[in-house]
Amino acid sequence: MTNLIKKTILTGLGIVSLTKDKAEKLVKDLIKEGELSKSEGAKMTKDLLEKVEKNKEDLENKIEKTTAKALAKLNVPTHKEITDLKKKIENLDKKLSKK
Repeated sequence: MTNLIKKTILTGLGIVSLTKDKAEKLVKDLIKEGELSKSEGAKMTKDLLEKVEKNKEDLENKIEKTTAKALAKLNVPTHKEITDLKKKIENLDKKLSKK
């Protein structure tokens, strides 16, 4: 039963948008209603927050990859490419000012 409740919460709220406060409130409500014991509630809160963090990291990685692909397709230079280009310009400027 606990697993079904957890899946329902995760699906209904959207795992990424679940905050610690929301998770704790949901679990407290389930304990009040007799759906969970206090020990099950503590474990469920911990599990929910771990899943939130993992899914958040996964989402961030997907966004970074998608953004990098889009920028590459648009031929937009990366931060590293711009920094390298600035260094080259500075080096050339130093060489020219020595002459």
